[in-house]
Amino acid sequence: MSLQRDFQTVVPFEVCAPAQQRIPFVFNSPHSGHYYPPEFLQQSRLDAHDIRQSEDCYVDELFASAVPLGAPLLRAHFPRAYLDVNREPYELDPKMFDQPVPSYANIRSARVAGGLGTVAKIVGEGQDIYKSRLPLHEAMDRIETIYKPYHHQLGQLLSDTRAQFGYAVLIDCHSMPSGVEWGDPNSLTNQPARPDFIIGDRFGRSCSDALSWAAIELLQNMGYHVAHNKPYAGGYITEHYGRPHRDFHALQIEINRALYVNETSLERLASFAMLYRDLAQFMADLTALPDYVFLRHPQAAE
Repeated sequence: MSLQRDFQTVVPFEVCAPAQQRIPFVFNSPHSGHYYPPEFLQQSRLDAHDIRQSEDCYVDELFASAVPLGAPLLRAHFPRAYLDVNREPYELDPKMFDQPVPSYANIRSARVAGGLGTVAKIVGEGQDIYKSRLPLHEAMDRIETIYKPYHHQLGQLLSDTRAQFGYAVLIDCHSMPSGVEWGDPNSLTNQPARPDFIIGDRFGRSCSDALSWAAIELLQNMGYHVAHNKPYAGGYITEHYGRPHRDFHALQIEINRALYVNETSLERLASFAMLYRDLAQFMADLTALPDYVFLRHPQAAE
């Protein structure tokens, strides 16, 4: 497979940017890509519909109003089933390839064990993507020509934002299946309803606590059920870019897909428009938080 041929008519990703960035926020939608190259589909044992089970359908559209607010939105056009940029560069399952993976590859991560490495083995509920082993060079080409440029672009957006405003806030945008495991399966007590949103901050390590609690409170005030870090605390992107001590804050948002999409047909529900409006208001309120929420304060002299 040739990556040049794969993305001859569609760019792998793009930055949707305002004429001038007016707020210190960057929005990122790494899993909403829905361009499946024909040769990739030929390699797959799944049809063009079933392979979309891991896709964060329409998340880039749901957060599109970030741009008129004055923030850039980086969005993938390549699908997560093809390449997952929310992983380390080389989280690779050696059983997937026709040659040994490089010695520096992380072959023992929990994500690789689950079939969801940088080049995924499965989609949805454990359905294998490929008919046979992949040529190793193909995975390495995807990493070199798409993964690394994607992260270079994201890093540049954040660096430029911090240079302009003194700090940068990354909002990493995702969706989750409505059937995600929630609560304690062994508990005999009534379990809370499955969350509409999960706010992830790597258990307080990737951003200021005030940002996380503001996001939770804003969504709760809209009537949504919101969880914090469980079962999703944020992936590689949140962990890698969230450096509050260096004035880089990163927050992951997961949206329950049942709020806006038919998870079988993948068609938008009538409720899509209402969720879009709620998220527009949520982003307007979140991005209006005062600077002191994000800036480090010098320690008082002893």
